[in-house]
Amino acid sequence: MTRLAVLGVGRIGGEVAFLSSVLGLADDLVLFDTSEALLRSQVLDLIHTGLDITISTDWRDTSEADICVFAAGIPRNPAVKTRADLLSVNLPVAASCSRALARFSGVLITVTNPMDANNYYLCRNTGLEPRQCIGFGGQLDSARFGTVLHERGISGIPWVLGEHGEHQVPIFSRLEEDVPAPIRDEILEDLRRASMKVIRGKGGTEFGPAVHIADLIRIISQDERKLVPCSCVLDGEYGFDQCSLGVPAIIGRTGIRSIAEWDLDSWEQEKFREAGAFVTDLCTRLGI
Repeated sequence: MTRLAVLGVGRIGGEVAFLSSVLGLADDLVLFDTSEALLRSQVLDLIHTGLDITISTDWRDTSEADICVFAAGIPRNPAVKTRADLLSVNLPVAASCSRALARFSGVLITVTNPMDANNYYLCRNTGLEPRQCIGFGGQLDSARFGTVLHERGISGIPWVLGEHGEHQVPIFSRLEEDVPAPIRDEILEDLRRASMKVIRGKGGTEFGPAVHIADLIRIISQDERKLVPCSCVLDGEYGFDQCSLGVPAIIGRTGIRSIAEWDLDSWEQEKFREAGAFVTDLCTRLGI
């Protein structure tokens, strides 16, 4: 039996609650949103599925959840140039939701952008252990990378590390063929624009993030101990600390079991250093 808490049940949070219920990943939900009308509607919509699920709307019950998804706040829209631009507006939301995590002993999945900075903030502000705090974004970025590679006829397993944003780092050195730097730069630009293509058309991303978040919930709840790209609070790995950054990590029931430190080529090292410096600067602004 898995109790899943979702803080923020809008476009992505609501879809995650639905998918987790219909896929049998959670049979006990804690849902919370500052919009009472939205919260009531989402709960009623879930009840109308006829699924055998228990739903609480008391945020205090988050402390008893096995997994908590933090998806509250203002999402990126066509007027928001980068995810990092949401720091000032969403940091107060993270601060407010911290009280729900005061006695939380499960695994936190941070979704709200700028995700890396928010994941670091929630870890430090709540006293949670770094292993409990998983930032979501790398799976989605990697799936988008895989789509671009397929379109170009390039084979291999797609991995994206670094920031979940403009400073993402697609990993080319683990593909089956060499990709020259000019092509890498073109692909990186494609990836930076990938989400905005969806946002301009329908107002925000939904299906892609929700499916990959649900998959992460499955990996955690089933203690799969699978290597996935996700944002972790670093302590010297890849030469960084005082930040949360996308790296390959083994994920299981207790959260982050270990971080794999890959050898990156010169192009990837340069991009990763830029990502680390950028996110570290964001985290420094948090004042914690």
